[in-house]
Order: sequence, then structure tokens, then C-alpha cells
Amino acid sequence: MSGARQPDMPLAGTAGAPSLFAAARRHALAALGPFTIAGAHFLASILFLKTAAPAAFGVFAFVLVAVPFWLGISVALLGAPLATTRRGGADDWRELPTLLKANLLFSLVATAAVAITMAASGADWTAAALFGVYGGVMCLRWFARWLAYATDHPLRAVMSDIAYGVPLVAGLAALTAFHALTIAGAAVVLCLSAGTGLAVFGSDFLIPQFRAIREGSLAAYAPIWRDLTQWALLGIVTSELSVNAHAYLVTFFDGPKAFALIAAGSLFMRPVQLCLTALPDRERPLMVRTLMNGDLAGTNRCMREFRSAAAAIWVLTLALSAAALAWFPHAILKADYGLRDILIVVALWAAIMAVRAWRTPEAVLLQAAREFRPLASASVISSVVALTTTAALLLLFGPMASLGGILIGDLVLTERVFALARRWKHDQGWSLAVARA
Repeated sequence: MSGARQPDMPLAGTAGAPSLFAAARRHALAALGPFTIAGAHFLASILFLKTAAPAAFGVFAFVLVAVPFWLGISVALLGAPLATTRRGGADDWRELPTLLKANLLFSLVATAAVAITMAASGADWTAAALFGVYGGVMCLRWFARWLAYATDHPLRAVMSDIAYGVPLVAGLAALTAFHALTIAGAAVVLCLSAGTGLAVFGSDFLIPQFRAIREGSLAAYAPIWRDLTQWALLGIVTSELSVNAHAYLVTFFDGPKAFALIAAGSLFMRPVQLCLTALPDRERPLMVRTLMNGDLAGTNRCMREFRSAAAAIWVLTLALSAAALAWFPHAILKADYGLRDILIVVALWAAIMAVRAWRTPEAVLLQAAREFRPLASASVISSVVALTTTAALLLLFGPMASLGGILIGDLVLTERVFALARRWKHDQGWSLAVARA
């Protein structure tokens, strides 16, 4: 992607204090794509929730957990280097061919891993293989999104999200209308939608990406792994255990039908979850630049705006969920799901998302500051807590109670992240620099 093109929008922190309108515009743009995905996944899940047996819905919901895990690994192995290695235009980006080559290899690995995971969750091998292809294409698309953000073209990422979400809803709605909504059919629609979203990036991305088969060197990735990504990867894997231990434990031990209730409740907080995944894609490069310029006040402003945006998204999502459950629950839920159980699960998810929304700006700050090793250590501690407490609560009290283990793990991780952020800020003279600004 050419470094000569003008960015789609001005960058906060690069030319004085941004206006409130500019900050709101930036966050609205960053949230538009994720909200499109959230809406698409929500509507798709509602279709399954209303028309399919709980076990089928559980399989579909589980793929929406399994694939984002690999997208998270992509962030650690490829997205973090994209945000921190660019020094100038694309012609000066020596690491880019290596990262493109690594992305191809990673996407193939993700394809196989997602297929095996979905087969283990209860999907037949045909559907599992299609889900694997979906996971691989999504990893290619996710890297392209990161590259768009790193080269100051966020509109491309937003358009890709829209091009993924709209065909997904349209395709599944068509299958529903013809009474042909099956797990395999849904997997086909997911694959086609992911491919449409990838195609939005055009030849600027696709030609260099596939030309990387014969260009770039995986050996050149070794210093990136040593200095940066090994700790980011450890953090992602342990974070996955912290935040999604319940999904794997419940699905693998009690089956997709048992996971269906928890997944149904999580639908109502899906916009928060996706935005907490996507907003950092926009904010991390901005924080990196303000830190590189020694502008701690600008970094602080980014964090403050980030936290305000996350809080607003959480409040709006909770209000919409409460309205839906109060006024037309039967339009969303089948008789297989008790309203009382759903309310309990939604309340637990709301508490979990509130903790994550509060923690994420500090976590992104530490990532921008390349504090991956301390973050990984914090994630290891929280993952052990989450995994053990989730397993214990599952065995003692059942699937719904397993969410309590996730909440406890999130609280532990939040405490450790804030402690690390306070120490880093103290070492950088943060308070004095912000006060002077």
C-alpha cells in the first residue's frame, strides 16, 4: 500500500489538541466497522437462535469464539510489528515483505487449526473444513485491516467490515427464507462474506500479499519474534484462557447445547466486545506516535477519549439489551431458553464487559510502549486464576456459574494491568508531563 497517498482523516496528537468533534469523529469511524460486524453477528446468531436447535446454535456461536482467538494471535504476531516497525513510506518499510510472508503461513495454520477445533466442538467434517477456510480468510482480512490503519487509511478497514457484514446477514436471511439454514450453509456464507471483505482492499494489498510467496524472508522474522512478538503471543494465549475458558470447557465437556445458553446471553453484549477488540486497532498507532514524539499529554488525551468511548458503548449496549429483554424477549428467544437464565447470563456478561472496558486503554498504552513481557506475565497469572475458578464453578454449579470464573480472572488481570501502567507512568514522569501540557 503506497505511503504517498493522503490519509483518510487527520491524526489526533500530531498537530495540537484535537477538537471534541474531531475526537468523536475518529472514534465513530473506528466504531462503525466493528458495529457493522457486531450487528451482522448478532442478527446471524438471532436467526440461528430462533430457527435452529440449541446444539446447532452452540456450534455456530462457538465458531464466533474460535476464529477471533486466531485473529488475536494474528494481532500479536503480525499486527503489533505493523504498528511499531513503520518508519516512513512503504518503500522504506523493510519488515513489510517478511510480515506479508508470515501472514500467508499463519493463515494456513489458522485454517487447519480452526477446522480441527470445530470438528472437536461437534460440527461434521464438511462444515468444520468450511469453517477452517473462513478462519484463514478472516486472518488475511484482519492483517489487511491492520495494514490500513498503520498506513493511515482507516476508511478501507471500515468498508471491509461493511462488505463482510452485509453479505453475511443477507446470505443467512436468504437461507432462512428458503428453510435451508444449516451449519454447512452458514459456513459457506461465512466464507463468501470474509472473501468479500478481503476483496475491498484490492490489488494494493492482494498483489503484495500473494507476491510474498516468493518475496520476503521468514528468517528476518527472528528478531521481531525475539524482541517483540513472543511476549505478545504469550499474552494473547493466556488472555484467551482468561476471557474464554468457559467457552472451551463448557463446549468440550458438556457439548454445544450447554454452551448455547451462555452464547445466547453474550449476544446482548456483543457490540462492546467487538468494539473493545477494534478500537485499539485505531488507537494503538496514535499512542505509538505520541510516545515516539515524547508527547505524553497527547497519549493521555488518547487514553481519556478511548475510555469515554468505551464507556459510552457499554452504556448504550446495556440500555438496548434491557429494552429488548423487557419489551420483546420472545421475538429473540426460543422457548428452549428461560428468560430468568438469560437475565442472569446477561448481567454477568455486562459486569465482565464493564471490567474490560475500564482496563483496555491501560493495556493498549502498555502495548504501545512495547511493555509486552510484563503484560504477558500479568496474563499468565490471570489465566491460571480464570481457568481454575471457571473449571471449579462449572463442575460444582453448572455452565452459567462458569462465567463467574471469567469475571474473577478479569478482575485479577485488571488489577495487574493498572499496577503495571502506574509503574510505567511513574518511570516516564507522566504526571509532571501531563500537568505541564
